[in-house]
Amino acid sequence: MLKARDGYKGVLSHEYDFCDEHVKPWLERISGVASSNIYGGQEREMQVIIDPEALSARKVTIPELIRTLNIENKNISAGDFDEGKRRYIARTVGEYKSADDITKVIIKRVNGVPVTVGDVAEVKLGYEDISLVVRHEGTPTIVMNAVREPGSNVLVVMNKLEKALDELNAGILKDRKLVLEKIYDDTGYIYSAINLVRKNILIGGTLAVIVLLLFLRNIASTIIVSIAIPISVVGTFLVMTLFGRNINVVSLAGLSFAIGMVVDNSIVVFENIFRHREMGKTRVEAAYDGTVEVWGAVLASTLTTVAVFLPIVFVQEEAGQLFRDIAIAISSAVVLSLTISMTAIPTLSAKILGKVKPRDTAQKSSLSATGLAQGFVSNITKFIYWMCGRISTRLGMAVVMTSLAVGLALFLVPKTEYLPEGNRELLFGILLPPPGYNLDELEDIAETVEAGILPLIEHDKKSKKAAELNLPPVNSFFYVARGQQVFMGIISKVQERTQELLPYVYGVLNKIPGMIAIVQQPGLFARGFGKGRSIEVEIKGPDLVQLINLGRQIYGMTAQAIPGAQIRPIPGLDLGNPEMRIKPNRDRLTRLGITTHDLGLTVDALVDGAKAGTYRLHGNEIDLVVKNREGRLKRTQDLANFPIIAPTGEKVTLSSVSEISLEEGPTQINHIDSQRAITIQIIPDRMMALETAMAIVKEKVVEPIKASGVLTNLYNIKLGGTADDLTRTRKALKWNFILAIIISYLLMSALFENFLYPFIILFSVPLAAAGGFIGILLVNLFIAYQPLDILTMLGFVILVGIVVNNAILIVHQTLNNIRDANMLPRNAIAESVRTRIRPIYMSSITTVFAMFPLVLAPGAGSEFYRGLGSVVVGGLLISTVFTIFLIPALLSLALDAAGALKKRFSRA
Repeated sequence: MLKARDGYKGVLSHEYDFCDEHVKPWLERISGVASSNIYGGQEREMQVIIDPEALSARKVTIPELIRTLNIENKNISAGDFDEGKRRYIARTVGEYKSADDITKVIIKRVNGVPVTVGDVAEVKLGYEDISLVVRHEGTPTIVMNAVREPGSNVLVVMNKLEKALDELNAGILKDRKLVLEKIYDDTGYIYSAINLVRKNILIGGTLAVIVLLLFLRNIASTIIVSIAIPISVVGTFLVMTLFGRNINVVSLAGLSFAIGMVVDNSIVVFENIFRHREMGKTRVEAAYDGTVEVWGAVLASTLTTVAVFLPIVFVQEEAGQLFRDIAIAISSAVVLSLTISMTAIPTLSAKILGKVKPRDTAQKSSLSATGLAQGFVSNITKFIYWMCGRISTRLGMAVVMTSLAVGLALFLVPKTEYLPEGNRELLFGILLPPPGYNLDELEDIAETVEAGILPLIEHDKKSKKAAELNLPPVNSFFYVARGQQVFMGIISKVQERTQELLPYVYGVLNKIPGMIAIVQQPGLFARGFGKGRSIEVEIKGPDLVQLINLGRQIYGMTAQAIPGAQIRPIPGLDLGNPEMRIKPNRDRLTRLGITTHDLGLTVDALVDGAKAGTYRLHGNEIDLVVKNREGRLKRTQDLANFPIIAPTGEKVTLSSVSEISLEEGPTQINHIDSQRAITIQIIPDRMMALETAMAIVKEKVVEPIKASGVLTNLYNIKLGGTADDLTRTRKALKWNFILAIIISYLLMSALFENFLYPFIILFSVPLAAAGGFIGILLVNLFIAYQPLDILTMLGFVILVGIVVNNAILIVHQTLNNIRDANMLPRNAIAESVRTRIRPIYMSSITTVFAMFPLVLAPGAGSEFYRGLGSVVVGGLLISTVFTIFLIPALLSLALDAAGALKKRFSRA
């Protein structure tokens, strides 16, 4: 925003050309800035102000003057020729160099006497009429923006812009007694969001280490396992850089999710090394045997975690960009953790891990903690052994748990939403005034709005209006009106409370008669106003009047069907834009020697000026305009008295050569697929899921209109907007979820060399799904509103790769016990649970605690990953608790069935 310094003597609105010639190119030279736009102010123009009496006396028409000005203002190249050793270029130079050049142009000769422009008009350098209202906190101003190039980093670009502003304010703007101030940018919110994620990563990592310390109860052991966290984090940053990805809120959130997961492999390997050390083996033997024993399970767990992201990477919808950032962050961290668990953990264990007492000895020395843990493990093991001895208990456990999980998931599944909106400190509004309002009326509206909003700005300690109303104070306010397009922006001082301003703002706007207002917090991923979460009903057809009638019908039906929704017609539902239509009297014009084209050109010049070419001023082109001496037309009745000059010099009024009528016309005509169209944009209340609103619009608006028969084959209605994006992305995610399960199954089948065991392992997925929906429910009840948006849905895909890990450990260890220790299936399953329950609980609790800050911590950007975190935490907790019962039951049934079949075939 351009402001005057102390001592400024000029007119601020006249600084447009200075900004256009000097400031705008400066900003556009910045790497990452695609373009810069200027709003407000008045451009310079060379004005030719006509004298109708002089034109009439000298028999000069306005079109004749315009054509002459245009034709005479030319530089024409005449080619080149050679003379001797030189080549010469010929050029006719006719461009105007000064106002005096224009004044001396001869229009025609009358009775041998030349008639110049100066004889019939005054030529001077002036400024165009104001056509745009731009106000900042009640003061008219000039505003500039910078449009970022696609793919450029907003933080980097903003840093460069701020340096450019400092240079401009210390240089050419200071010399002119001006200053350019920043009103708003996204970086404050982005920095806050990034800082919050960084803090969550630090807290999550600290909690993970504390959990490890509580379980391992040894500082050296904790250090060995925790080494996976910093190595994986640093390595992930390098991988992100190699893939050309920016470090952003979403990728950092993905890394934060991975913090707890990267220690899982290390926990499994180290715990097994620890167990072998308890058997009395040397450090090297324990490190080698413990790693070899579980490397297959660790590899399978890692590959399934990474494999589920393969389909995600290829999602082409808008959300695919976000998915890829999360997928790359988590996958690279988990793969690095596999490498660390197979190399660094055994090496450090062989070097650092000291002598370990058997756990029964440890139990005697610490009954309070270890004894309780050993008792818990012993009771679980006894229950599993008892359960595996009876077919009825195994079948009951499998059927009841699976049925409850599936039923609970189906019952709790909420309606879906598109991308998270964010919680920026900006409220942006579009105002739709009644058709035909002029700039004066739009400026009056600005003053009305400012009277309600400006008192909320805290200029000093005496400004207490916001506190009295229990509202967050406003940091800044701007208002822009151009034609029938009016928009405004309110920047809150307290980002977390921005939403609280909405009811108050609507209270202010509703006082303006005939005004339709749509105000919202723009979504961080929105491609335009209302594009973050909206339903667009597109009506296409040939007849504009019929389209408007259909649009009005849809508008009214939607307002009744979805109370509280913000509904915006694009472009409008009125033919109320007033038009003064001038129908030429061709017979009368012909008699006077005037063409219809010349009549239109004359009226154009007399109403608000007709362009007659360009004028080069200090190397820059400005408009050369022929204007009425009286200025812009102020009253409709004056139009009839406009003087029309005939080639004979006769002067007549416009009403004598035409029929003038006041009619209505559309403010704008939109086209979709080359057809006339009207769009009704519907933004439901934040507490109503987009899927719910879509169903209501389809059921109570679109279908009834189609059923009513008012549509013919020439008209078409369809739903679009982000509702359409939601449908496509949701469908893509559904198939990706199924594909993730199939990939995981095939991968485990290859690793286990068996098709049955992976099928058993996948029974942990319904448990996780139920837990994920429970997690969303609890967040909604106790923390904040959390819809099932696209990023939250991604959590269920991630769960497929995570929750199978615990089941893999049980199945893998059971098979090892049967193969290596010749145990019976019942004993092998019970022993696998006994030896694997500690790493299962340790890794799961570590992961959950590492993710807790993402779910619980409020602040900027938390709405992007809170849902994803709640799904993963809830799914992991429920799955961890019940997997140790469900998987042994299913595995026992499968092993008994396999044994029975083997006996039958051996007898045969």
